[in-house]
Amino acid sequence: MAVASAAVFQPAPATARTNAAPTAAEAERFVIEAERQLLEYSNRAQRVAWVYETYITPDTEAMTAAAGAEGTELSVRLALEAARFATVPGLQQETVRKLNMLRTGITLPAPTTDGAADQLASVVTRMQSAYGAGRGTLRGQPINGSDIEAEMGTNRNPAELEEMWTSWHDNVGAPMHDDYARMVEIANRGARELGYADVGALWRSNYDMPPAEFAGLTERLWQEVKPLYDELHCFVRAGLNARYGEEVQPAAGPIRADLLGNMWAQEWGNIYDVVAPVGAGELGYDVTDLLTSNNFDALRMVRQGEAFYSSLGFEPLPQTFWDRSQFLKPADREVICHASAWNIDNVDDIRIKMCIKVNGDDFVTIHHELGHNYYQRAYNRQSFLYLNGANDGFHEAIGDTVALSMTPDYLVQIGLLDPLNVPGPERDVGLLLRQALDKVAFLPFGLLIDRYRWGIFSGQIRPDGYNAAWNALRLQYQGIMPPGDRPANGFDAGAKYHIPASVPYTRYFLARILQFQFYEAACQQAGWTGPLHRCSFYNNREVGTRLNAMLEMGASRPWPDALEAFTGSREMSGRSMVAYFQPLLDWLRTQNEGRACGW
Repeated sequence: MAVASAAVFQPAPATARTNAAPTAAEAERFVIEAERQLLEYSNRAQRVAWVYETYITPDTEAMTAAAGAEGTELSVRLALEAARFATVPGLQQETVRKLNMLRTGITLPAPTTDGAADQLASVVTRMQSAYGAGRGTLRGQPINGSDIEAEMGTNRNPAELEEMWTSWHDNVGAPMHDDYARMVEIANRGARELGYADVGALWRSNYDMPPAEFAGLTERLWQEVKPLYDELHCFVRAGLNARYGEEVQPAAGPIRADLLGNMWAQEWGNIYDVVAPVGAGELGYDVTDLLTSNNFDALRMVRQGEAFYSSLGFEPLPQTFWDRSQFLKPADREVICHASAWNIDNVDDIRIKMCIKVNGDDFVTIHHELGHNYYQRAYNRQSFLYLNGANDGFHEAIGDTVALSMTPDYLVQIGLLDPLNVPGPERDVGLLLRQALDKVAFLPFGLLIDRYRWGIFSGQIRPDGYNAAWNALRLQYQGIMPPGDRPANGFDAGAKYHIPASVPYTRYFLARILQFQFYEAACQQAGWTGPLHRCSFYNNREVGTRLNAMLEMGASRPWPDALEAFTGSREMSGRSMVAYFQPLLDWLRTQNEGRACGW
């Protein structure tokens, strides 16, 4: 988790600054002092945040708001001071890099006016608390967010799906509308003080390239993979139409969002059984069934995730991980169940926070979150500002790269799947379809979340148009629509955790692209010669050594350097993803012949 704040750093008085131009030596001393204060704050604030997210009360909420205000104020002060040194001649390259990080590393900058940091922290904390304590309904009875997620993955009753979807968006998203608008107003004033047009421009400046160039990079990546998504959308819509009929899901136009097996229609793997046609190649197994039949519980699932990383040569997780992580939702209090990975002391106090259910989705999520932990531990010898991924997409991609290696052969190796039940090559389409329903379906969602917020921050999207703009982008990029009319004054976007929590989301889009680049590189290093999607690099120490070499770099080098260190290429590309799914893409095009694809 990214943090930045401490005993507030006081920059030199303005009168003193005008007497002499700053020097390179002063800039270097400033960076050293800034990192010291940030580290001290981080270790303290992480503990406050952990207690809050695992024990939501008015007291812990107030503590978190106070810590957040303190952190925001320090971050802004350091960013303003860093800007003063940005053009000093004679700076070392490392100093320049760290000064830029101090300027761009603030997710929500508060202006320096009195009370602004407190106001911003209070608004953000209030929205997060509303999300954590949120409830929808099922058959008229209250149901929490974690349970709705699980229920929507298995429920096939359109009326009940609509009830859960609508109640969650109405009860959780809509009440945040005014708080969100207030947050945008405060944070934009802070961004302008730092020299950025708005918060969106600040976010786009954090990728070792100009903001406009980064926006162009994401568009290029999307265009590389969009043909794959378009064919998948066409195929899935036809399957839903066959299951539910024209009145529920028409054969043409957008897909009804609540029918896709996920509250946000961001991943569709849960409806594999609904849309996979006869002859597509059934998997022959279900990971959830395998886990339950082999008596896996939450703890054993995490132990198995650790075992994958250990097979690559990584050291075992420390005992404190097992003592201090939250694996299950407590019965006696409210918590934020959204899965996350933590390094409390920036050394080895690594933890995950989840409300684990014994199912295939959470088995994958565990491997993903542990990827964050192993990344955190790999770079823990770097200086504070380098305690991060090469870019935020890297951090998200590591665990997902491992998850791609969770093939049927891997399940056999760990004793979950009987060798006799390993699907043969004739079932490859089924395997790839199941993967695509998650990996490919997510791509436009991963892209539009920040494009929506970029529009809000820039003023293109006004508060009275929040809901209309959200649903228009969902239609444009995903080709989906709500199950019913939505109120103009609602805030459906707030029903997604990352919106009230103000977590930049393009990282997840990048991670979907990067994980296939990482995976293809790992398979090449492992000497794999078969179909790419069948490769597992489980138990390959050479891959682990090469991977750790990249992870240890943290953020100390521009991301193209880190990418090149592991893959040999300096360019992010969707080509590896398309290559992975090429057999499925060919099959989908055949299946969709004669259909009116698009929406």
